[in-house]
Amino acid sequence: MAKRLVIALGGNALGNTPKQQLDLVKKTASTIVDLVEEGYEVVVGHGNGPQVGMVNLAFENSHNKVGGTPEMPFPECGAMTQGYIGYHLQQSIGKELKKRGLNNPVATVVTQVEVDRNDSAFENPTKPIGSFYSKEEADKIVAETGYTFVEDAGRGYRRVVPSPKPVSIVEIETVENLVKAGCVVITVGGGGIPVIKSDGWFEGVAAVIDKDRASAKLALDLKADMLVILTAVEKVAINFNKPDQKELDEMSLEEARQYMAEGHFAKGSMLPKVESCIEYVENTENGKALITSLEKARDALQGKTGTVIHR
Repeated sequence: MAKRLVIALGGNALGNTPKQQLDLVKKTASTIVDLVEEGYEVVVGHGNGPQVGMVNLAFENSHNKVGGTPEMPFPECGAMTQGYIGYHLQQSIGKELKKRGLNNPVATVVTQVEVDRNDSAFENPTKPIGSFYSKEEADKIVAETGYTFVEDAGRGYRRVVPSPKPVSIVEIETVENLVKAGCVVITVGGGGIPVIKSDGWFEGVAAVIDKDRASAKLALDLKADMLVILTAVEKVAINFNKPDQKELDEMSLEEARQYMAEGHFAKGSMLPKVESCIEYVENTENGKALITSLEKARDALQGKTGTVIHR
């Protein structure tokens, strides 16, 4: 039976603009098709921080002009990014599959992810979206819109929105059926469109679910053999960017929690990745999680590099 992988793509796999993204996903597609070629069932999740911020800001700017567009709710902006990122990935993965003589179909599922309306995250927005701004630029936008901005890992100021935890994936059965049919599935884009229960069904809310958390939930629900988080670095490190930086080949759950408690992982970057791996590994019997770079994914799955999180 083929091993099943859930792959969470980091922002470095997608870029910040549609043109940049279209160029970058060619490399992303090559990595994904490498894994399909080796016989893995592959399910892909991805972020949408820059993209959803860009779409939301574009609609707001247009709405505020005379004769501008209608106001666009934030969940709809998330759905739009799922669509166009999925389209780019489908194009590139499909082309690469055909080039290698593989017949797997590729599909994007516009995916809703249920969150708890009482999640404390709604009282404390923390998830960065959109572009980086200087302090002066951010202050100007805050004055005009009332948005919340925070300084993001020394890279500038970014808007933050609530980031509730995923409770359930609404379209999970559809994803499961597509995977069983041999399809490469792109799902939980941007962490999924956040929805809450309302009148027996769901309604969208203005938030962004962390894509690594959503991918961990996806991996659990699909009973995946491994959660693979692809990011900008080859291995997880402690004492990052310090003279005594140390890259890790592996971490037990206990070691991962200890490093987190000691503050080794930054909130805006590595911390949610490690937390998501812990969530997945501790709720599976034999599952392992892997964090590595896009370029090294194949080598990492062969045990040559990357950081493995295990029991």
